[in-house]
Amino acid sequence: MFNIFKMKFSSESIISPFKGRLINIEDVPDPVFSGKMVGDGVAVEPEEGIVYSPVNGEIIQLFPTKHAVGIKSSGGLEILIHIGMDTVEMKGDGFESFVEEGQKVKIGDKLIKFDIEKIKENHYIISPVIITNMEVVDKIKKRESGIFVESGKTEIMKVSLK
Repeated sequence: MFNIFKMKFSSESIISPFKGRLINIEDVPDPVFSGKMVGDGVAVEPEEGIVYSPVNGEIIQLFPTKHAVGIKSSGGLEILIHIGMDTVEMKGDGFESFVEEGQKVKIGDKLIKFDIEKIKENHYIISPVIITNMEVVDKIKKRESGIFVESGKTEIMKVSLK
């Protein structure tokens, strides 16, 4: 018998957490991300200093330095949003969080505010959006690099689940 309540999500959309320009993950100036060592995804070069939730889900990790946040989507994807490159060295200076671990979030909820100019002084502002539990992913359809994306509005990835 077909049970609609036991169905799994077959695909999930990831909406841009930033307003800015989309970049291929392979073009990120950090081999950990460009080499897909932590997972696959895209990056955004933000134009404003706010991170919004790209999915409906739950905050599963908020780094003490607030330079990165992990979200588990309602469909089971684990997504890491990393603000800039080497920004852990800033020790939280210029970052303000609006969420905590265990908190439920919806697409477009404000997660973190950050000082773009302070980051640009010593670091790259390019910010990866990575799926870290690739074992549940069948395939990822990514938007083309170079396009302008709107936070909370533009789909940046469509993920087919196994």
